[in-house]
Amino acid sequence: MNYFKHESAYIDDNVEIDDGTKIWHFSHVQSGAKIGKNCILGQNVNVGSNVVIGNFVKIQNNVSVYEGVTLEDYVFCGPSMVFTNIIDPRSKYPQAGSKFYIKTLVKEGASLGANSTIICGHTIGRFAFIGAGAVVTKDVPDYALVVGNPAKKVGWLSEAGQKLIFDKDGIAECSKSNKKYKLENGRVSES
Repeated sequence: MNYFKHESAYIDDNVEIDDGTKIWHFSHVQSGAKIGKNCILGQNVNVGSNVVIGNFVKIQNNVSVYEGVTLEDYVFCGPSMVFTNIIDPRSKYPQAGSKFYIKTLVKEGASLGANSTIICGHTIGRFAFIGAGAVVTKDVPDYALVVGNPAKKVGWLSEAGQKLIFDKDGIAECSKSNKKYKLENGRVSES
């Protein structure tokens, strides 16, 4: 494979890293991880065992993607955002190993803001946007903008990240991409 690894980064055996990916200072990719093409892993990123990362994913500095997390294509993880993979951790009663980890799925194009926290067991929808510092405690629908602790939906964004303002028929157009969206039954889809 043709990828870049900074000399201070550590890549375990039994890892798949596709072409064009860049892994920067002090990062660690653990055994069994699969990373797609043209990804960027910033400084001090840890990718846990058996994690699957799609293509064109950008993970900013100081993020740990723990086992049980899957990132689809074009996901953005802001600086120092946090994933969890156990609901009730106790140091005295360790829960180490795949059988204990609760899965989290981040779908295509979602953006997870700086210092946000994603509590395990939830799905972040396509092109959803998690605001900086938000704490996600439930599933987030496609195109939703959520902020706060706990995170609450405060609006809708297009695939290109533009605020969607729906007319009386539930139709909105993105000024950046010219794509149209429909709001129906509390869900947004591309029309």
